[in-house]
Amino acid sequence: MKKLFDRFKLPDAHAQSETKRRDFLKKGVLGGLSLGLMLDGKHEQEMEYITQKVKRDSKPAELKITDIRIAHLQGVPFKSPIIRIDTNQGLVGWGEVRDGASPNYALMLKSRLLGQNPCNVEKIFKEIKQFGGHGRAAGGVCGVEMALWDLAGKAYNVPVYQMLGGKYRDEVRMYADTPEIDDPSNFAKKLKETRLDKGYTFLKMDFGIGLLADKPGMLIGANVWKLSQKDNKTKTVGNYGATKHPFTRIQITDKGLDYISEYVSKIREGVGYNIPVAADHFGHFDVNTAIRLGKAVEKYQLAWLEDLVPWFYTDQWKQISDAIDTPTLTGEDIFLKEEFIKLINAKAVDMIHPDLASSGGILETKKIGDYAEEHGIPMAMHFAGSPISFMANVHCAAATENFVALEHHGVDVAGWEDIVTGGKPLVVNGFAPVPNKPGLGVELNEEVAKRFLMKDQKWFAPTDEWNTKDSWDRDWS
Repeated sequence: MKKLFDRFKLPDAHAQSETKRRDFLKKGVLGGLSLGLMLDGKHEQEMEYITQKVKRDSKPAELKITDIRIAHLQGVPFKSPIIRIDTNQGLVGWGEVRDGASPNYALMLKSRLLGQNPCNVEKIFKEIKQFGGHGRAAGGVCGVEMALWDLAGKAYNVPVYQMLGGKYRDEVRMYADTPEIDDPSNFAKKLKETRLDKGYTFLKMDFGIGLLADKPGMLIGANVWKLSQKDNKTKTVGNYGATKHPFTRIQITDKGLDYISEYVSKIREGVGYNIPVAADHFGHFDVNTAIRLGKAVEKYQLAWLEDLVPWFYTDQWKQISDAIDTPTLTGEDIFLKEEFIKLINAKAVDMIHPDLASSGGILETKKIGDYAEEHGIPMAMHFAGSPISFMANVHCAAATENFVALEHHGVDVAGWEDIVTGGKPLVVNGFAPVPNKPGLGVELNEEVAKRFLMKDQKWFAPTDEWNTKDSWDRDWS
């Protein structure tokens, strides 16, 4: 009889599994009975109780925005308001208003967003984009759009780049911005020690008319303007920074052009010709001076000359681009694709340069890049914010074919990468690895981020005063 019993005896592992199954069923039945008695047939509450430990990101169709709050950081490297969007399922989306912009640009959108499903990114963007504008005025719309993509990615458990059609690259090339130093030899040394030796393969520098401001015989008509923070003389003709380039009537003399040419020569001598070197803003002067400057530095084969005149002077840009051989580039203050399309169609610039926090956010910037790519125009990307906006740029750059390089303005900011958790290190030898985690791939590290909180500002304070919509938003009749 024992032998017969042994024939039908379950193996030990199977027996243990069967015991666990029975225990589970027993507990489940008892749990169900006790739950039924406790909730007395209230099925919605029963289901909520049963699934209380189930991840809510499995219900993207039911995701709703419940709150938006702001923490205004500074020194990252500039002032950057961080957006936090909360939802009914516990998921949090992170975004960022562009550097130097008001957090109110984002908070005014709250009443339009409450109760909406953040996964409907493009629908919401079309509803709120009327509240954006060129430059910093776009900061709220773009920052919210970033946070919506972060939430959508988390809800569907995929990285943002995947929702844009997938990625062209596993790592994103950075170009390191470096503020100017008057002595070109010391500047070249700084570029090598703080950029090249860290693995960066693309550089950008400044050598505008600010270098010439205190040197006799190099500028014409500059003595009535305040050209730099160092200049404390009384000026009489207006605000230099707020005066459009053609209207200052500042000109660079031959002596000034020789000085700039020698300055660039020393930089090239220090970093060599294997490394692309781009040039940032030059100051406010007209088309004629821009062309003379462009020709003076052509032999140093710079990667591009940036923002020689304001972006909206399309005809002037074309005049400059046709006159010089160094590539021209603009676009960091343009909102939405339509103005980029004008520049591209007119063949006015050689490259475009959107700042994702002004251009319309992640998807709009990809659309801008795609249109440029169809017309043979490369896209570099401007960026000067925290790691939150940085990651939005990384996902967009990864998903856009004609991408060249992304600006990194925070290379010298101590603790910059520690502002977020996940996906670190953010930059490895001058390249940003594209994360495979859901959403943007990072979370705000509140302990570190609080160290950057602006003085007298509160940490994600309640924003109930922005809950109520008080206008009719339709922009057509």
